[in-house]
Amino acid sequence: MSTSRGPEARARRTLPGARRRARERALELLYEAETKGLSPSQLLAELPVSPEGYASQLVTGVERLDGDVNRVLACHATGWTVERMPAVDRCVLRIAAYELLGEREVPVAVILDEAVELAKAYSTEDSGRYVNGVLSAVASEVRPDEPQDAVAADSARGAGPHAPADPVPADQPR
Repeated sequence: MSTSRGPEARARRTLPGARRRARERALELLYEAETKGLSPSQLLAELPVSPEGYASQLVTGVERLDGDVNRVLACHATGWTVERMPAVDRCVLRIAAYELLGEREVPVAVILDEAVELAKAYSTEDSGRYVNGVLSAVASEVRPDEPQDAVAADSARGAGPHAPADPVPADQPR
């Protein structure tokens, strides 16, 4: 008999490296849905194999909080409307904005770092800086009391400067 309580419980047990891969998969799925003119849930329903738990949770979360995600991005995206942003940047920003709004156990510093790395890997170096600026402003609004960089986050937790940014050790369940 399983003690799991569904996808949320499985996602909490996901290790940090697996979360990075889940974010990459969520980016691929959101980009694919957008280019095909499908909703994220329609795309997920068409897949022959469901994505792993946290990737699916991110994709469905972005769709579920779409209005809130787009509102906070529109408020803080200087120079671009959300609709006119490059598609990869928009998808990265939506994933991270969803995590800031809906995944409170994930530290702000981790969300920002992962989003910047995705933007740099799949878009341009300038995209990394832009994503960082937008998300820093969003984080200041939606999580004003939480540190935004890894050093500050470590200090707030009482960890040293060499402690990992993700507070859950790799051998512990999420």
